[in-house]
Amino acid sequence: MLLGMFKDGFVGDSLMAELLYSGKVKQVWSTDNPDVIEFRYTDQISVFDQIIPSLVPRKGESLNRTSCHWFKLVEEAGICDTHIIEMNAPDRVLARRFDVIREPGAIPRDMENVFVPLEVICRHYLAGSGWRRYKRGDVGAEEFGFEKGTVLDEGVKLPKPYLEVSTKFEKFDRLLDRKEALEISNLTDAEFDAILEIVLKVDEIIAREAKKRGLIHVDGKKEFALGSGRKPVLVDSFGTLDEDRWWAADDYANGKIVSLSKEFVREHYIGTGHHSELYAARDGGTEEPPIPALPQDIIDQTAALYESMFERLTGNDF
Repeated sequence: MLLGMFKDGFVGDSLMAELLYSGKVKQVWSTDNPDVIEFRYTDQISVFDQIIPSLVPRKGESLNRTSCHWFKLVEEAGICDTHIIEMNAPDRVLARRFDVIREPGAIPRDMENVFVPLEVICRHYLAGSGWRRYKRGDVGAEEFGFEKGTVLDEGVKLPKPYLEVSTKFEKFDRLLDRKEALEISNLTDAEFDAILEIVLKVDEIIAREAKKRGLIHVDGKKEFALGSGRKPVLVDSFGTLDEDRWWAADDYANGKIVSLSKEFVREHYIGTGHHSELYAARDGGTEEPPIPALPQDIIDQTAALYESMFERLTGNDF
């Protein structure tokens, strides 16, 4: 059942809804209630901070329904508050509204109901950008919890979860050390640590549920706000193919990595050379090459993946 699956107090569509923000894959709209916003998930897809000029049928529905599934489990476990009010359509969800202050360090220490301008990434296996940083020699094995000098293979399970924090409002995501993360967000040490602890607890739920369905949760990102009493509130979306990386457990056990996330779309553009051209332009400060549209066979594969992964992750029919 899609409607009314979370809380009482349904807020209907506003007759005078205003587009507040349009991102890479979703839009934020106002409602009749100034404390409530509506997320509308689109069928757009993005990689490397570029929106691909191709639409993936029903992708927005898959993202919304998958994320709402995880929010529900987090609330049932009592881990933390979330921004979810109610899923009011397959590709839409009503959520609590938080103030957004983009200027680094400008959030007052006593301010409540405010968005935290950070993204928290939790890695459980060496993959994606973590693997690429290691392979380039930017970081050593000890960075990921191994003994110094250990030679690592792509996909190795990390000794313990590896937490990273990145910027939210800069043009491109940038990793931060603890000191700069605290300066940008103006969080206290205790508030920052509470958010990191929540991420670990949420990922325990995700790993448990994924294991039941033959999946490995490789890594993913989370976003937060501070609610009443500056308690952390889990916001945005998570546990989807856009925010997280997934592998097939059986294949991994046999020494093969089979990506079950939009990582294979990233790999398509790496294979075509677009990734190298894009980052060469960014490093050199020249104009970025536009990202080409996806071939139809990749669009079809992507649509099928979002549908099948919704069913595998949630246990529900799409």
